[in-house]
Amino acid sequence: MIAHLLLATAAAASTAASPSPPALSPAEARFDACVALINKDVKKAIDFAGQWQVEQGGVPANKCLGLAYAALGQWLPAMTAFEHAAHLSEKAKDGHAADLWVQSGNAALAGGMADKARQAFETALAGGVLKGAVLGEVWLDHARALVNLKDTKGARRSIDEALKLVPQDPLGWLLSATLARRTDDLERAQKDIAEAAKRSPDDASIAVEAGNIAMVSGAPDAAKTAWEAAVKMAPESVSGKAAAAALKQFVVSPAP
Repeated sequence: MIAHLLLATAAAASTAASPSPPALSPAEARFDACVALINKDVKKAIDFAGQWQVEQGGVPANKCLGLAYAALGQWLPAMTAFEHAAHLSEKAKDGHAADLWVQSGNAALAGGMADKARQAFETALAGGVLKGAVLGEVWLDHARALVNLKDTKGARRSIDEALKLVPQDPLGWLLSATLARRTDDLERAQKDIAEAAKRSPDDASIAVEAGNIAMVSGAPDAAKTAWEAAVKMAPESVSGKAAAAALKQFVVSPAP
């Protein structure tokens, strides 16, 4: 999913509408061609970007290389390419370094490299250029990295910062509710999962967590209802299967 998000971001940046679009520079045209190649033949895109990198293609060459590796789920080389692009961007002072650090952090997070992800997100945040919803989403990413590092206090601070900026994002409320459950703050967990469900009532992952919170809160009937809803919403998804597994505890074995 992260690979699709990274590609979507690149595509949006390269095709943004304008009343009278200026002619692309050679580097911009080459980057667009590289991104287009990812969707056709990702291995050729890696060769294309790698050769461009050797030719001192700078930020765009490394960014495209990162996108290509991400499309293959090869998260370590993707992270490394984005990180290299970010360093080059900082030297060039082109204003893109923070976004590249975020991409590096997301690649690291997808690859299970939580500490590298934390470092990348913190570098992006420290730049002070991220604003509004984008800043809020990076705080959420930072929280996810800290949860993986078992820093629950730091994760709580990051989630709270995110919710100030993106209160409309159901994922923020879901992450907040899950963290609250794990830290035994059941009152907040119940409140926040309700906020998540209000914003995305058909999300199976939210229904699963609602069931988890209900169960540990001593409300098994509510838990069963929530898990059944999750299975109905998305039976073949990870969340749907987790809910189905949770429901097995309600199956009464026949008497011998």
